[in-house]
Amino acid sequence: MTDLEQRIHHASLEQFTRRHFLAKCSTGLGAMWMAGLGQNAFGAGGPLIKDAARPLMPAPPLLPGKAKRVIYLHMAGAPSQHELFDYKPELKKLNGKECPQEFLEGKQFAFIQGIPKMLGPQFEFKQHGQSGAWISDRLPMLSTLADELCFIKSMHTDQFNHGPAQLLVHTGTQNPGAPSFGSWATYGLGSENQNLPGFIVLTSGGKNPDAGKSVWGSGYLPSVYQGVQCRSQGEPVLYLQNPPGVSRDMRRRSLDTLDRLNQRIAKETGDAETVTRIAQYEMAYRMQMHATDAFDLKAEDEATHAMYGTEPGKESFANNCLLARRLAERGVKFIQLFDWGWDSHGTDKNTSLQEGFTNLCTRIDRPITALLTDLKRRGLLEETLVVWGGEFGRTPMQENRGGGDNRFVGRDHNPGAFTVWMAGGGVKPGISYGETDPIGYEAIKDKVSVHDLHATMLHLLGFDHEKLSYPFQGVNQRLTNITKLGTKVVKGVLA
Repeated sequence: MTDLEQRIHHASLEQFTRRHFLAKCSTGLGAMWMAGLGQNAFGAGGPLIKDAARPLMPAPPLLPGKAKRVIYLHMAGAPSQHELFDYKPELKKLNGKECPQEFLEGKQFAFIQGIPKMLGPQFEFKQHGQSGAWISDRLPMLSTLADELCFIKSMHTDQFNHGPAQLLVHTGTQNPGAPSFGSWATYGLGSENQNLPGFIVLTSGGKNPDAGKSVWGSGYLPSVYQGVQCRSQGEPVLYLQNPPGVSRDMRRRSLDTLDRLNQRIAKETGDAETVTRIAQYEMAYRMQMHATDAFDLKAEDEATHAMYGTEPGKESFANNCLLARRLAERGVKFIQLFDWGWDSHGTDKNTSLQEGFTNLCTRIDRPITALLTDLKRRGLLEETLVVWGGEFGRTPMQENRGGGDNRFVGRDHNPGAFTVWMAGGGVKPGISYGETDPIGYEAIKDKVSVHDLHATMLHLLGFDHEKLSYPFQGVNQRLTNITKLGTKVVKGVLA
């Protein structure tokens, strides 16, 4: 072979990418992949068979599921269970006394040093409804719906810093890179509305969660299943509208041309993500009309705005709660609300229990009550799973950053115990499940891990948490983490 022929041969080889190799090797690596999946490749459990061109098409759950959708209300920063739902008279008696050494040995704290003082509940508690649920006076409106709520008071985690704890609560692992619960839900069930994303995220409080956008990311699942962050003011999605000088007809022609190019690339490479990208472009085109309608709060009457406490045109938790109802009505599968600012350390007024925490409670009390009431009267609550919680709990001791009392009253992070409540979607209303010790420090009875909560939520949606999986790095990965043994569905909270 001449030198010129060799150069031509090398140049032609360079045109073949890794994707070309994998695509052409259907009887080699392709067969190995099929063998590795075994029966799962043919739909007998495990990884789901999805149409890459229509990845969000509605799909029936594998099991009977009572919940058709989820609205998850996450209070980023971790609200104090001692000031809301986990009343402890014994802790009240210990208020102001030095913390016994036995409560400190072997414990990790984010900021507590030395010997802190015990801190009793800062607000009054009363029992409400026929269930007799203990709820503090910080949530007077929500307390009227006590018999609709299912409290899990024995939640616990193994993470005591916000970022890893938030990742664990939403993705099943404290490490970045795993799909969020909303991504798993839309991967498994698709979405009833093909004109809106199946997984929508709304934020309030001025900041995103500490873990960032990873808490609504799709991880190793196809990117179409990631959460789409929308806004409660202005354009629902940035850059959704056509730029000046570009008509809708021009946009349509551009997409058709782009579609032909992507289809050719998909055919040449066999890359399913390219087909998914086509579907996302088409979704964005349809959203130009349908998202504007879904996010138009001005379409609601004055009575509804008064019930929620909404202010159209502003970013607020109240607006997001009303948007959550509107999105649920339109068939969106997973609606995630993040409200930032619940890290009540007591380092200043904004993080103090008396001021900052109280303001936050006032901010959420009316909208959450309105959301539950509105869903119920529209016949949506029984098929909508509403979940409320943070990433961990707070200590029964007052925080003493640097070994000295903080200027304001606050509590440090506590992974040993926190409270989550659920409503609708097949959970048993008007109960409190699990218990903490007499000072609310550790879960001691009917303990529920984060993975147990995930398994239970998936069960309510109609999935066996061990069978909803996706092949990645040689293993069928799942939300409830293949390395965590003993994960269970919490049957005591099921209706």
